[in-house]
Amino acid sequence: MRRVTRPVKAGNIAIGGRAPVSVQSMTKTDTRDVAATIAQIKELQSAGCEIIRCAVLDEEAARKIKLIKAGIKIPLVADIHFSSKLAILAIEAGADKIRINPGNIGSDLKVKGIISAAKSARIPIRIGVNAGSLEKYSGRQRHESAAVTAKKMVKRAVSFIRFFERNKFEDIVLSLKASDTLTTIEAYTRMAKECDYPFHVGVTEAGTVSGGTIKSAVGIGTLLHSGLGDTIRVSLAGEPLEEIRVGYGILKTLKLRDKGVDLIVCPTCGRCGVSLFPIAEEVERLVSGISRPLKVAVMGCVVNGPGEASEADFGIACGKGMGMLFKNGKVIKRVKEENLVEELMKEINKLKS
Repeated sequence: MRRVTRPVKAGNIAIGGRAPVSVQSMTKTDTRDVAATIAQIKELQSAGCEIIRCAVLDEEAARKIKLIKAGIKIPLVADIHFSSKLAILAIEAGADKIRINPGNIGSDLKVKGIISAAKSARIPIRIGVNAGSLEKYSGRQRHESAAVTAKKMVKRAVSFIRFFERNKFEDIVLSLKASDTLTTIEAYTRMAKECDYPFHVGVTEAGTVSGGTIKSAVGIGTLLHSGLGDTIRVSLAGEPLEEIRVGYGILKTLKLRDKGVDLIVCPTCGRCGVSLFPIAEEVERLVSGISRPLKVAVMGCVVNGPGEASEADFGIACGKGMGMLFKNGKVIKRVKEENLVEELMKEINKLKS
C-alpha cells in the first residue's frame, strides 16, 4: 500500500496525497541560454515529463526563469546551492518550486529569508539531502555501511524539517539521495517513519544510461513497490529524454502509470525461425511516440508466442519465415516475415486514428 502523505502542489501538478507518481527530469542546458533551455524542455514535455528542474548558478540564470516559464507548459523547479539570494531571485522570477540543501545555504537567517519568500509566493520547497554532502556535518567516513550513512542522512533531514516547521512552513517535499542504491533505499525507508511529507525519489549520479538505468530501476522500483515515493527523477549521464523513458518504464512495470506502450519481446532461442531482434527494435522505435496505454507482443516461436500475443492488444507470433498477427486476442492474418512490422503498425495506427 502506498504511504499516505500530505499533498503539495508545484504549479498545476500535485505531489503526494492521492496524486499519481509524477515523472521529473532536469535540463542539461545552460539556464542562461533561454532558447536552448526552452527547446529541451519542450522535447521533454512531449515525452511526458511532468516537472522540470533547472540549475540556477548565478543571478542571470535566476532572472531568466521568468522567460523560460513563459515558453513552457510544465512546472519549473529552480535548483539552488549556496546562495539564499539566488533562491529569492528565482522565486521572484516565478519558479513553481525550489530545491535547496539548507545545510549549504549558510546561516539560519538566510534560510529563513528563503522560507519567507516561498511563503509569500505560495510555492513549495524541496529539501534535498544527499549522501555526498554529509561529510561537513556528520563526519561521514569512507566505506561506512549503507545503514550508518542512511541514519546520518535521516538525522540531518529531520533537523531541517523541524527548523522549517518552527518557522511555520510545511509545503515541503523531501529527498534523501545517494549514489549507492542500498543507502538510498535505507534512507527513505527510515525517513518514512519520521514524517508524512511527500518524497522525491531517485538514485543520484546513478551512472550512464546503461548502468544508471539498472541502479535506478532497482532503487526507485524497490521504494515504489514498498509504497514510498510521490515523484521520481532518474538521474542519468545521458540525454534527459532517456530519464523520462526509464522513469515511465519503472512506473509501468509496477502498474503505477499506464502511459505508452508496454512492449513484450521474446528473448529467442534455437526454436526461433525469424530474425526477431531487428523486428522488435523497429517496433520499439515506431511505437515510442504513442502515449495511449497499449500492450504489444513480439514473439519468436510457437512455445509462448501465441499465448503472449493473444494476451496483448496487438501481437505477432512468428514461425519459420512468417508470423501470425493478433488483435485483441484473435488471429487476424498470417504475414510474411518481411511484412510483419508494416502490418502490425497498420493495425496499431488504425487505433491511434
